[in-house]
Amino acid sequence: MALVPYTENALPALAKLHNSTATFHLAGREVLLNQDWRKSGVAAVVWDAVSYTRAVVLALYLELAPVELRGRPVIELGAGTGLVGIVAALLGARVTITDREPALELLSANVRANVPADLRPGSAEVSELSWGSGLERYPAGGFDLVLGADIVYLEDTFPALLATLDHLCSDTTAVLLACKIRYERDSRFLELLRERFSVEEVHFDRQRDIHVYRAVKRAPRAEL
Repeated sequence: MALVPYTENALPALAKLHNSTATFHLAGREVLLNQDWRKSGVAAVVWDAVSYTRAVVLALYLELAPVELRGRPVIELGAGTGLVGIVAALLGARVTITDREPALELLSANVRANVPADLRPGSAEVSELSWGSGLERYPAGGFDLVLGADIVYLEDTFPALLATLDHLCSDTTAVLLACKIRYERDSRFLELLRERFSVEEVHFDRQRDIHVYRAVKRAPRAEL
């Protein structure tokens, strides 16, 4: 895994990452996100240099695809700036937007700035969630939809992520994941996911080479 040092004069393709805000027009509204690489690292930046980010592609999919969100309990994992969860809330979902503790301050500010307190039926709350840890704080199988954009990137996290998905999902919960298939580890995660879930590709953004997968828990095998 290559590490790219961040400087003010970084590659031109990363120029937008220097901006303190990013604006998107989604769910019939202008969504203004604060982003701060220096404070929270890549989790606090919407990757839209050169191509749209996985988060933007997933947010557009929620807006344009036949996904009914009004009043439904939804959780976003590894939310970063919170774009996907914010759009889901604006589309009427009751969203729990999660990430690790260092990202929560910026994430909370973005939610407050973009999700009106009197929004109905949609709502959004921010909560800390480190995959595989403290899962008892979240209802087992308590969500209709689990969202994740670009959360498949470190193979060491795969067991914890899979355990988290297993806990959050009932037999009818849908998981939507937006990712690029760049390395062998990305395909490896899908293989592991397919051991527990039925997985299908529901959208492919060819221009940006971003896939959206839908996963649903496999029915338990009947004992002979």
